[in-house]
Amino acid sequence: MIAREDGQRERYTASPRLPCIPHQVKCLLIVVVVLVLLVVVVVGFLLLGLHITEKHTETVLRMTIQGRDGEESPQQLSMSRKERAGTFYVKEGINSSAMVVYDYNKLIISYRSWLAQACYITRMDKDNIQGLDAITKAFQYHQLKQGKEKESKGFPVPLADRSILGTTVNILCSNVPIYWA
Repeated sequence: MIAREDGQRERYTASPRLPCIPHQVKCLLIVVVVLVLLVVVVVGFLLLGLHITEKHTETVLRMTIQGRDGEESPQQLSMSRKERAGTFYVKEGINSSAMVVYDYNKLIISYRSWLAQACYITRMDKDNIQGLDAITKAFQYHQLKQGKEKESKGFPVPLADRSILGTTVNILCSNVPIYWA
């Protein structure tokens, strides 16, 4: 018994103890905690690695677009992970520009020059994806060739079925005819 300051006595009872945990359960709890911590650390490193890889890819892409010397190139890139498409804005000259879309879902590359009222598409070789400069020159060649054919033979037949195209290409070429290049 314990005496209080006011003279009354209180009964002292020991606090109940937790039942003893068996040794096997303690070991099991320690193993579970260690495994959870290990999983958290591994997932953290994987996410960090993914972030570093993404930053490295962006840096390489930026170097490719700007050039290794750092000079500005007349190109801009926009990526859509959802649609798996890359859209390049390319300056063709002083007063003209074009858009090139690499659609990795449909394996189609499209080109729209703002001077010409047409879009051009070609199949993408998934094992050897054509470079932006090469594909731009090829599309410009087809654009010039088609312009000469219009003068001599009449109009070529545009693509009738737009369902083979992805959303990005359909939006880019919505108001103009589409031709195979």
